[in-house]
Amino acid sequence: MMKDKSLGIIGGMGPKATAVFFDKIIDRTLADRDQEHMDMIVLNHATIPDRTSVIASGASSEFLNAIAKDFALLEHAGAANIAIPCNTSHYFYNEMQAMTSIPIINMVDETLKRIHAQYGSGCRVGILATNGTINTGVYAKGCENYSMQLVEPNNEMQRQVMDIIYTDVKGHNNCDPAKLESLIDQLIHNYECQCVILACTELSCIALSGQYAAYSVDAMEVLVERAIQLSGKQYKKPKQ
Repeated sequence: MMKDKSLGIIGGMGPKATAVFFDKIIDRTLADRDQEHMDMIVLNHATIPDRTSVIASGASSEFLNAIAKDFALLEHAGAANIAIPCNTSHYFYNEMQAMTSIPIINMVDETLKRIHAQYGSGCRVGILATNGTINTGVYAKGCENYSMQLVEPNNEMQRQVMDIIYTDVKGHNNCDPAKLESLIDQLIHNYECQCVILACTELSCIALSGQYAAYSVDAMEVLVERAIQLSGKQYKKPKQ
């Protein structure tokens, strides 16, 4: 069995998503007592610049300079692996990995690897994400590497996605799951996608009904599973 290793988490992007990620790590770890859970160092860096904004403005250095301090803290604390529960931030994955000797779990690649294993080459994959994640093309390029076709929402659907993320979840308004489920339904039935990636950790905060959860591949859940495995623990699948 893999030796137990501590997990560093760079969160705050946003805070609610970080709280959900932490809860999922606890809930999905096979453990009967406190000592059977993993050690974690959680940095809730809520003041870090908005990823979508810095990408759009070309001010990438603002984000990278801010997150450099987090890597230094995690290295000092002895983290063995780093999880960053924010899809948009993975636009900077190569730059971030060059800033630290600690392996950063690549949420985007792990998610696409999972989809390819289940649906194979040539499948049509829908995506629901921030404008920043869509515009960077991180998932589109990843899909090309696995010979899969990424299907992006039209302008009106994308407007609704951003409203759910920024107004409902980040704004702490009550989010009706039916709003997100309607978008998933359109991608599956109107755009003929085999599955839909929930590629924003705020969307992971919304509880979907059974059929829509089955169509969805939650990038945060993939990150949770991989983080648990790399920390030497056993992943416990959620109840259906």
